[in-house]
Amino acid sequence: MSAIVVSALYRYPLKSAHGHPLTEAQLDHVGLPDDRAWMVADADGRFVTGRDLPRLVQIHAATDATTLTLTAPDQPPLTIPRAVFATPHPAHVWGTDFSAWHGSADADAWLSAFTGRPLKLLYTGETQRRVKRFPDTPVSFADGYPLLLIGDASLAQLSDWAGQALEMARFRPNLTFAGADAFAEDHWQRIRIGEAVIRLTKPCVRCVFTTVDPDNGDKHPRQEPLRTLARHRKTPDGVTFGMNAIVERAGWVRQGDGVEVLD
Repeated sequence: MSAIVVSALYRYPLKSAHGHPLTEAQLDHVGLPDDRAWMVADADGRFVTGRDLPRLVQIHAATDATTLTLTAPDQPPLTIPRAVFATPHPAHVWGTDFSAWHGSADADAWLSAFTGRPLKLLYTGETQRRVKRFPDTPVSFADGYPLLLIGDASLAQLSDWAGQALEMARFRPNLTFAGADAFAEDHWQRIRIGEAVIRLTKPCVRCVFTTVDPDNGDKHPRQEPLRTLARHRKTPDGVTFGMNAIVERAGWVRQGDGVEVLD
């Protein structure tokens, strides 16, 4: 078997918005810096995602040390200082209630104008939320785990099953890798990349969000690739693709780094 290497890194500063590739990043126990650090919420702080508002994928969110900048079609760019997120606000993600930060009326108005719905922008800051199965592991506004890993060969196999080339962006991974067999990641427990050690915890159960075009927000008329996944990757827990993971040891991860399977 050829060497396994990191083929791509992605982060999503705004949950459900467009992903951005990285060439390197320092993994910590929350995952990639600023990954899902902001989310769109309703008035009560309940998360709103591309599952029910597909247009969110058209938003691009860029960060630096002090600001968040939002851009989207037919919207003026908006730059927001991180410091304005200073008001505690209740947040709710997949059955978990915790405290986040609110503070930008401009961001709320920008999101509401773009989507046509009254929405708020929340920030995790130093997150209080924890992974349910790993109570010592912090997690941002991600669905449940700090990281999602997918093999390039797994996507190629799914594309073959579906009879069309599928974009990795539909599945919103943080790390992808080349050089392993299709679905090899299903059987890994721990891997090392540079100094970082990652524990793969459970298969990622997929939903209707995978049927949303990652560029224009259109839903696939035949519910692909979810329909094909259901034929080949259905389990008692749901339809799976990719592996959720936590960071056991922090460290730099770079595109092209070798991936060592520890167990």
